[in-house]
Amino acid sequence: MLAIFVNGCFWHGCPEHATWPAANGDFWRAKIEGTRARDIRTDKMLIESGWTVVRLWEHQPIEDMAEAVDAIVCQARGTRKPEAYADLSGSE
Repeated sequence: MLAIFVNGCFWHGCPEHATWPAANGDFWRAKIEGTRARDIRTDKMLIESGWTVVRLWEHQPIEDMAEAVDAIVCQARGTRKPEAYADLSGSE
C-alpha cells in the first residue's frame, strides 16, 4: 500500500520555499507548524499500519515526482526501474 502526498510549499513549510507572513505572523506560524506536526502524525500512523508514505513538494517537476513514485513501486514489486518515461503531458 502506497500513500502519496504532494505538499504545498506554503501550507506544509517547505524547507526551500517556506515563507512566514509578516501580517498575523504568530497565527500563521502556529498554523503551518501544526500542519507539519499533523503530517508527522499521519506518516507515523500510516507506516504503523503497513503503508509506504511518500511526501513530495509542489515545486518538484512532475517528471521527478513520477520517477520517485515509480522507483518505490518497482522496489516494492522487485522489478527493474524502466529506463525511459513516457511524455507525461500527453502530447507528442
